[in-house]
Amino acid sequence: MEKLTNKEEEIMRVLWDLEKAFVKEVLPELNDQKLHYNTVSTIIRNLEEKGYVSHKAFGKTHQYFPVITKEKYRKQFMNMATKRYFDNSFKNVVSYFAKEEKISADELREILDIIENEKK
Repeated sequence: MEKLTNKEEEIMRVLWDLEKAFVKEVLPELNDQKLHYNTVSTIIRNLEEKGYVSHKAFGKTHQYFPVITKEKYRKQFMNMATKRYFDNSFKNVVSYFAKEEKISADELREILDIIENEKK
């Protein structure tokens, strides 16, 4: 799976939320309201070339839809980030968030409960 740019990821999030959309439906959902229709259309076609999106043609217009699920992308992204930045250790990931105070002790206990319940 090829890495996405920030704009490509933003558009994918919109497509995941909408499930299927024409470019004109994607535009108002984007953070950068100054993006031109043609720019967004080009980005979506690039996503299609990368295998993330497909389309259904309606005459000269296309309705786009994701072919990669959000969960599959999340898994690939997290595995890549864990490998690159945390020595391929999920323990290091959790430790990082704990040190940065991005996760509380209560949340860690919840995670432990989830892990313990999965083993049963």
